[in-house]
Amino acid sequence: MAGLDRTGKTQSDIRADKFRDILNFVPENLSEIAANAERDEINFDGQHQIGLSEICLPQQQPRRYFDPQALQELTSSVKQHGILQPLLVRPLPEGRYELVAGERRYHAAKEANLVEVPVVVRELSDETALQLALIENLQREDLNPVEETEGVLQLLALKLEISLPEVAKLLYRMQNEAKGKVTHNVMGSLPKQIVQATFEAIGLMDWESFVTNRLPLLNLPSDILEALRQGKIAYTKAQAIARVKDEEQRQALLETAIAEDLSLNQIRERVASIADEQANSISSETSSLKNRMDATYRLVKKSKIWADPKKQKRLEKLLAELEALASK
Repeated sequence: MAGLDRTGKTQSDIRADKFRDILNFVPENLSEIAANAERDEINFDGQHQIGLSEICLPQQQPRRYFDPQALQELTSSVKQHGILQPLLVRPLPEGRYELVAGERRYHAAKEANLVEVPVVVRELSDETALQLALIENLQREDLNPVEETEGVLQLLALKLEISLPEVAKLLYRMQNEAKGKVTHNVMGSLPKQIVQATFEAIGLMDWESFVTNRLPLLNLPSDILEALRQGKIAYTKAQAIARVKDEEQRQALLETAIAEDLSLNQIRERVASIADEQANSISSETSSLKNRMDATYRLVKKSKIWADPKKQKRLEKLLAELEALASK
């Protein structure tokens, strides 16, 4: 049969086996890597100390923002107690090592001016290394909702072997299917199984809650997204502020909400106040324009401008423009 390999498996079967292998490979927490390493068949150099200068960060880093205060607290702990949990690294061809997991500890070690750090070295593919890095970050309590959302999408893109935009489309299609808006099984069962298994593995929330509450975050204005990414504001407050369409007013409210730590109710009240001001402004402008139209009509009628031969052509042109405007 076409589509079968030498073992009699279809491409879908092969992908499903690959996914299960990856899930089984990833431990519930990274401390299990060191504990189970001796039993692995993967090449393992053991836990040992290496120079911090020998470790480089990966080109594709799941995490972009670290809370300065939390990082400072970790740095203080490292200065006092050292690195208690080893970093996970993988060897590079040129004799150096690439960090896979433990980026906060890496930065804290640099801030503490450590020369060497404890590491566990494992031979990992690019894909597996990125998955481990993503899962470690997704299990952290201090990960902000934007990075959490982006991390989940990256992880799904790897497991499904599709692009990030395609992941979002797939999740929305699954939501529409669950709501009965599209025909069932339009996508096939394997992608849905992979999505469900991934959410179960990372244990954050179910995929339906993710689609409803997290995917919309990525459509927020860039200034609000950045504030969320830096952990300056809760995402429920960010969603409320995003309802303000005027960029200057939205930015002003965002800055005030952060500086004064406004509650969600206070933010909603200010958003409603801005909406009322905008409505009143539009109403005022409309009323003013109507009054001008009425006053101009009375003035034209009083002056009998149509009787002036020099002004007739100009008046005809203006009337034609008004008639065209009114007919649209």
